[in-house]
Amino acid sequence: MGCVETAAIAQLLEPFIDLDEARLRSISTYINLLLKWNAHINLTAIREPGEIVQRHFGESLFAAKYLLKQERPQTAIDLGSGAGFPGVPFAMLAPEVQVTLIESQQKKTTFLRELVHVLELENVKVFSDRAEGYPGTGDLVMLRAVEKFVQAVPLAVRLTKVGGRSALMIGAGQVELAQRLSAEVIWGDVVHIPCSNSRALLIGNKI
Repeated sequence: MGCVETAAIAQLLEPFIDLDEARLRSISTYINLLLKWNAHINLTAIREPGEIVQRHFGESLFAAKYLLKQERPQTAIDLGSGAGFPGVPFAMLAPEVQVTLIESQQKKTTFLRELVHVLELENVKVFSDRAEGYPGTGDLVMLRAVEKFVQAVPLAVRLTKVGGRSALMIGAGQVELAQRLSAEVIWGDVVHIPCSNSRALLIGNKI
């Protein structure tokens, strides 16, 4: 399929964020690479480009904008990065932040490395192993739509530096469970994501 026009991407992203032309072009490149790889490995169940823009990029960029407005971290971790959301859009928006994408499935990490190379994202590295084996911590740890939610939330908190933030992009129905899963975090108010009745951003400070 042909490139997704940047004007169409900008229009779809209006409820979430306003981007410059260079970032819009990067998103167009990202979408085309994602769809190409998705024909061979399961990166996303969403295959319609417009829905990919709003669901994956819109939600990720809205969260990134909100998080960066609060405080700019030096390091960020995307736990269970999958097809790169929200870590790669976050890195595109904040080139000064060192972002680590943690993904244990080898086929997905191969895609992520190709994506980072094609988009020339010098602030992104890929950790291709289980998160339990990651040796570091981050000022900000992001988690979005992962399997094994009950195990993933405490892991995200463990990877967060003391004084840092854990940011969960989850279903609104999961908020109460997430809050119960970690006593080390003071959770803030729930931020509702535009164009969605069921998606929420929950941010907490690790004490």
